This record gives sequence, C-alpha cells and structure tokens, in this order.
Amino acid sequence: MSITTSESLSESETLLPTLTDVLQAADRIHHVVSHTPLQRSEYLSRKYQADILLKREDQQVIRSFKLRGALNKMIQLTREQRANGVVCASAGNHSQGVAYSCSHLKIPATIYMPRNTPAQKVSQVRKHGGEWVRVVLVGENFDESYQQAIRFQQQNHAMFIHPFDDFDVISGQGTMALEILEDSRSSIDYLFSPIGGGGLVSGLLTVFKASSPHTRVVGVEPENAAAMNASLKAGHNLQLNDIDPFVDGAATLKAGELGFRICQQNLDHIMTVHESEACKALIELYQEQAIVAELAGSLSIAALEKVRDEIRGKTVVCILSGSNNDFYRFVEIKERAHRLE
Repeated sequence: MSITTSESLSESETLLPTLTDVLQAADRIHHVVSHTPLQRSEYLSRKYQADILLKREDQQVIRSFKLRGALNKMIQLTREQRANGVVCASAGNHSQGVAYSCSHLKIPATIYMPRNTPAQKVSQVRKHGGEWVRVVLVGENFDESYQQAIRFQQQNHAMFIHPFDDFDVISGQGTMALEILEDSRSSIDYLFSPIGGGGLVSGLLTVFKASSPHTRVVGVEPENAAAMNASLKAGHNLQLNDIDPFVDGAATLKAGELGFRICQQNLDHIMTVHESEACKALIELYQEQAIVAELAGSLSIAALEKVRDEIRGKTVVCILSGSNNDFYRFVEIKERAHRLE
C-alpha cells in the first residue's frame, strides 16, 4: 500500500472537532437520521479472503451520509438565522441533506448545483425540500457553484451551509463512525473512506483515532480529482488547476481547510483510483450483490483490488457513502469501465 505522508502541522489554534462534539451531534440528530446497517459482504469477503463489511449509507434517509452533517449544522441555527434562510453549493448529496433538513426544520434555502449534476440528484433535492427550496443550476463543477452561492450569501445575509469545510458538518458526519464501532463484532483493522472535500473522512478520523486508534484509516480519491492527495504531498492545502468531474460526488478543486488539517494529522494512508476502477466496482456491486451505488460511493470498494495482499485475513470496513446515481449515466459508466483494458 502506498503511503502519502507530510510534515507535522505548524502551530495552529484552529479548533478541530473532538469525540465529544461527535457524541453531541449524535444526540441532536438521532431522531431524524437512520442508523444504517454495517453489513458483511459475502462476495467481497470471498474475493479478498478477508472480512469485508459495508457501511450502507446508501440506505440513509436521503440515500447518502450527507444528511448527518447538514442537519447537525442547521438544527443549531438561531431563530434569526433560520428566518434569513440558508444557502449551499453541492454536486448533489449535500444539497439533498440541506433540502431534507430545510423541510424538517421549516427553513427556506437557495441551493446552487453544477450544471453537470445528474438529473436524478436535482430531482431528489426538489422532492426533499418541497416548497422550502429553490434550486439554481450554475457552473461546471462544485467550485464554480460555490462562488455563486457565496455571492448570494453576502448579498442576502443567508447562512452558508458548507458541504465539508465546517466544524459542525464534520461532527455530524462523524456520527457514522459511532455506529460502525457499536455494530462491529470484532476489532477493525482497516477503514476505507472516499474523499471529496474531506468532511466525511475527517469525521471518521475524529472518532476512530480516539476510540479505535489501531484501525488504519485509508482515504480514497478519484485519480483525476485528487486534491487531498496533492495537498498532503505538498504539505499545505492547495487548489488544483483542473479536475475531471465524472466522479461527481468526490470532485473538488480544493479540499477543506479543516479536513486537510485533520487528515494531515491522522490519516494513515491515501490512495487514488482511476475512474474505470470506480466504474467496475459500481457495476460489480450491482451485478454480484444487487446494490445500487453511486461512483463516489464505490471508491472505497474499488481500492480493495490494489491492497488485496495487505488486507488478506483482516477485518475491513468500506464506506458505501451513497446511491444517488442517474440511470441514464449507466451507458457511459459501462463504457468507461473498460478504458484501461
């Protein structure tokens, strides 16, 4: 397994989430967020001669983990902040988390999404948010949509709900780790998590490094959108010049500052997988296990092939982070799955 390391953090007083913050988040959101299954994959366990467990966030209320962070952030807003409304930018899943939270909490929202967002995700945002949400499709990637959302926030005094670079959002995502540790019947050797902006893996690290420090936490990025990998190699959080937005749920030009610092301190390994490997993993999940996943949700499973010798005989958890895929993308997914052959 290849390891990307970097120098220790320079002195910083930036407040990072702790296990206590995640436990408090769990208390706030447990009445809305589903405790999703930690399910043994018989097929992957046989294939890799290991005990492979899937954290099934595809079975979350919005079919993605993103509800956890969005709700934990929004449920703490003051009455005045709620009245002013919220705004966010997202490739889809965070938008759904915000939309669902808005409907639940009765908070108006304006949601900016890239123009290339799968139609299924746009439709789900509108369904979850109903009358409380207005969707604006703008930009070619998350970062361009983000700039438009920030402009709106400044002009309208709305509360910006960041998809990953936020203390409360990270704490909310970390509640998933509490469930994993509660449900696991044995010690976990490896935890594989997809990385986009870094909010999910940061929440997981916050819990695992406090409660299961022996577990090796591995982040997985798309090869052509690997902002965290590049930043860890550089020793500082940098912005990529260009990315391939195909793995839309994990495509950002720059990781979050909080996420970068947490990963720089605590992430054991970081890997990249080619888009074709993610496509193959997605197809395999469906054909062999009848699991419908999205490309970002398939990254952790795609990484297993590269480390099959290291994980043999081990207990491995893979985060299946979501299943909000668009049926009409399957032709392209099938075609890209064979590009490296």
